[in-house]
Amino acid sequence: MAPRGASSSGRGRPTSKSVRKAPGTAAGRPKQSSTGRAASGGSARTGSSPRSSANPRSSGGRAAAGGGRQFNSRGAGRTGGVARPGEPVRKPEKTLGGEQVEGRQAVRELLIAGKRKVKEIWVASDLDVNEVVDDIIALARNERVQLLEVNRRKLDAVARSEAPQGVIAFANSLPEADFNDFLKRRPGRAPFLVAVDGVTDPGNLGALLRCCDGAGVDGVILPRHRAVHITPTAAKSAAGAVEHVPMAVVGGLPAALARIKDAGIWVVGLDDASDRSLFELGDLATEGICLVLGAEGAGLSRLARERCDVIVSIPMLGRLSSLNVSAAAALATYEIARARPHR
Repeated sequence: MAPRGASSSGRGRPTSKSVRKAPGTAAGRPKQSSTGRAASGGSARTGSSPRSSANPRSSGGRAAAGGGRQFNSRGAGRTGGVARPGEPVRKPEKTLGGEQVEGRQAVRELLIAGKRKVKEIWVASDLDVNEVVDDIIALARNERVQLLEVNRRKLDAVARSEAPQGVIAFANSLPEADFNDFLKRRPGRAPFLVAVDGVTDPGNLGALLRCCDGAGVDGVILPRHRAVHITPTAAKSAAGAVEHVPMAVVGGLPAALARIKDAGIWVVGLDDASDRSLFELGDLATEGICLVLGAEGAGLSRLARERCDVIVSIPMLGRLSSLNVSAAAALATYEIARARPHR
């Protein structure tokens, strides 16, 4: 089965100039007004000077407040809207977070996917330009996303992951997928879902989502409470998978699993206490299936376990009793993918 998601091959990577180093810091993110729009002129946060109004298409880029340099690209424009008189007021979309994306691969996939508006990208002034950074600069220019070169200290102060790799993007939130869509059957393809039972570590969630993207999972189900959603650390660990894997958030995971069973989809829990091996699923892996992965340490909750049709475990031949949840996800999703026809 071919991994889902964008590939760097065949994109026709445009050639971009190396990032010039410039002292000082750049202006902050665009200030948001009460309507959700970016403030006119893209002014910086309170306390910062407005950006220069020089021509953004000039060969050297225009200067940003504080001495940083803006690249040759234009701002992304408005980020929201207000209903016209007589039009119904639209309800805001439920979102998963993910407004701040850190790390080179995660930012590149954000731009490649093109599923949500990117407001601004910061690049550290001392960053060594490589193939991925070249891609980010070229893609941002092509999409007319504002690029700012900022002081490394300022970038690291804003970063919320341990290693942002000198690149931070600010974007609209990730929208939630509709859980009901996960239950619909498509001609010639049985549903392949993953439910996450109370995973609270963002690094583990990100790595898990990366496995799901690679194994061709159709959707991931997350509980709304007592579980992590998409933080900068999760997005960075996912290396861009958050842009490609649909995710639905449910109020109660046991009730969601019951609905999945009612839709004729097998619910298979992964728990190290089971005597049945993951590698004994057989033909069950080729049918509609939802794999349930438990939290770090605690495993499956009692109610989630009771909703499972089958409980399987990964054989542990050493002294340890279990694997990290993201490592278990890699084994389990690819074991199921191995038995299913490739797309």
